[in-house]
Amino acid sequence: MVKDMTKGSPMKLILGFSIPLLLGFLFQQFYNLVDTVIVGRFLGTDNLAAVGATGSVNFLIIGFCMGICSGFSIPVSHKFGAGDPAGVRRVAANCIWLSVAFAAVMTVLTTLLCRPILVAMKTPNDILDAAYSYIWVIFLGIPVTFLYNMTAGVIRALGDSKTPVIFLVMSSFINIGLDLFFIVNLRWGVQGAAWATVISQGISGVCCLIFIIKKFEMLRIRGEEWKPDRHLIGTLCGMGVPMGLQYSITAIGSVILQSATNTLGSDAVAAVTAAGKISGFLACPFDAMGSTMATYGGQNVGAGKLDRIGQGLRSCILLGAGYSVIALGVSLLFGRPLARLFLDASETAIIDNVKLFLTLATVFYFPLALVNIIRFMIQGVGFPFFAILAGVFEMAARALAGFVLVPAFGFLGSCLGSPIAWIMADAFLIPAYFHVKKKLYAMKSGT
Repeated sequence: MVKDMTKGSPMKLILGFSIPLLLGFLFQQFYNLVDTVIVGRFLGTDNLAAVGATGSVNFLIIGFCMGICSGFSIPVSHKFGAGDPAGVRRVAANCIWLSVAFAAVMTVLTTLLCRPILVAMKTPNDILDAAYSYIWVIFLGIPVTFLYNMTAGVIRALGDSKTPVIFLVMSSFINIGLDLFFIVNLRWGVQGAAWATVISQGISGVCCLIFIIKKFEMLRIRGEEWKPDRHLIGTLCGMGVPMGLQYSITAIGSVILQSATNTLGSDAVAAVTAAGKISGFLACPFDAMGSTMATYGGQNVGAGKLDRIGQGLRSCILLGAGYSVIALGVSLLFGRPLARLFLDASETAIIDNVKLFLTLATVFYFPLALVNIIRFMIQGVGFPFFAILAGVFEMAARALAGFVLVPAFGFLGSCLGSPIAWIMADAFLIPAYFHVKKKLYAMKSGT
């Protein structure tokens, strides 16, 4: 079940590990895409805009949860790479305690504050109630977000990228069925789409947990191993919180940009919503590459094989460059047909804006590839603070777009926010990687 990434061809290992991850991310985006298509087709443009208006605050909170779980799983990969099964179990036990605590606190806070946040973001009045009803349910499901991401992260840290994908694919089909049932049959509106997402993710999380209990002897925690360890809790928080903050800091810029876009009206919000869903689907390979680099880097630094880190990074960057060209071609050829999945063909102005957004995003996909590959590699080898700094650069770029470009250029300014953010993050991450590499070699040599 487990895969040792400290031996063998880096390119083969990266491809073998990332392809199952890619399938998982694709299915995750697929059912998010279907959510949006069903909302747009059955509930109309206003409800599509309502779901879209929650996108940045959704990423702010759920991204923090996912980042924490990714960070918690890194020490697991370090212990596995070092050949310490007892250490793997102790880390996993402390991951459980911390996940329960974070999930409880975040659920209470976000469900209480989500409406004031939407109001502060200048969400248009005609979509405010629908936006609130959607995001409140999503935040109520934070515990299952932790359940799936934590269990899947631990499984991947041990080199098994296939099993979480199998459960995610299963839950994707459940999500689509529940979408249709809740929205079309029960007429629950956008809240039905939110409940479908929460329930399906909960099912995939439970399946991952059962799999761990039944299949991983290494993860069968015993007796004293359950005892909270202050040192390990500190280590886990030192990895998880910075990674969560990296997502959230990045999302703060997205909230500012979304707030500026909201002032352009519900049609602009609908265009950004549709384009964002398509772009998220096209960007899935970069997410898979990033997650692969975190595990690859974590296992190899745990094993002390520092030369393999650079080899793996170069191989993954080549993959990222090749896919960037493919994604641009898809956007140029199929931008409008993809937009019509979400929108009626008569909405020509919104469809044109979707095409513009997609084209500008995919032109800059190689910088996005570098952001994911380098940032997750740096995190995987144990330097999560740099992820926060990269997030600050992204936040600043999106804030600039929100405060300056959108008022000056309208919808075009909204389109430019993310490309500028990716470029600014790379301007920091590339030199940061060489600094980290130098520091790792110094630590290994004892100097």
